Formats: sequence, structure tokens, C-alpha cells
Amino acid sequence: MYPDLYKGLGLKSENLAAYSSPLVSFEGRMIVPKGQIRLPVQIGTDVVEVDFFIVDVFSPYTAIIGRPWLHTVGVVSSTLHQKVKYPSGGQVLEIVGSQAAARQCLVVAIQHRPKAETSATADNGLWQSKAQHYP
Repeated sequence: MYPDLYKGLGLKSENLAAYSSPLVSFEGRMIVPKGQIRLPVQIGTDVVEVDFFIVDVFSPYTAIIGRPWLHTVGVVSSTLHQKVKYPSGGQVLEIVGSQAAARQCLVVAIQHRPKAETSATADNGLWQSKAQHYP
């Protein structure tokens, strides 16, 4: 999770648990997270607790959800079709990605200058369910 989203959620630095193992950024640099926090994430009617690392680096995204969340929810993803499907309440639901938002993130990433110190936020409609929008 990037600082813009963290601050936007009204979370404070005292809410973070210590986490000092370095991560490798998309640019190949070693990044030490500011900390870690566990937050509830709603997908459809299901709520799953997810651990987020707070990293102060540039990204056109607000947060990146990784494999642990995908596995917990039972998601099957298709980057080709920009959608994920997951079981919920005896049925299979799907979240469909936005081509326009993905393209906007790509343009921002290409235009990014490495000297930027703050993270950028993407369009809130990056992923949208057929029934509900997710930020």
C-alpha cells in the first residue's frame, strides 16, 4: 500500500506494526517498508483480513494485492481478460478490470521520473464488480 491511500484511510503511523525486511521495487531497488498493517478487505459480501506493507515509493496504483489474498479468497485470475473469479456463497462471482484505468496507470508509470518522492493514485475504478465498485 502506498502512503496516499494509507493517509486517505485516516490511518496514523502509530497504527503500523514494525516490519524491516527489505522488498524489491519494480525498479529493482531495495525498499524498506514503513511498517505493516492488517486491514479488512471486502470482496462482494465476503470480508478478508489482509496484511499490507506500507512503502513510500512511486506507483500509479493505490495498493497491490498479492498472492496471499488471492489464495485466501480462492481467486482465479486472468490478466488477458482483466478479470478475477472467486467462489462466494455457492456461486462464482467475478470482478472485471478497467482497460481505461489500466492504460492510465501504464502511461503514468512510463512518464514517471525516478526522482519523485510521493506515490500517485490511480483512477478509483481500476477494478469494478458487476454489482459494486471497489476503490
